[in-house]
Amino acid sequence: MSESVRDRVVRIIAEQAVLDVADVTMEASPESLGIDSLGLVESIFAIEEAFDIPVPFNANDPAQSDFDISSVAAIVAAVERLVADQKGA
Repeated sequence: MSESVRDRVVRIIAEQAVLDVADVTMEASPESLGIDSLGLVESIFAIEEAFDIPVPFNANDPAQSDFDISSVAAIVAAVERLVADQKGA
């Protein structure tokens, strides 16, 4: 059985935060998980690689990005949209 988008994103975030997957809640923000700006960029790169998608994230000004990083749930939803768009769904 293949891993869901949600599970893969949560695993990537957990790895970056050096946390157990069970410790990553959907309501958590990257900051609350201890992920700094460099860690956030590394997470984005890992997501791009895992899903073979370009993520519209502006590392210089995250607030101006079209990619919502306010919570794990927002990141999952954004990745799900990007994956669906890539598949032409």
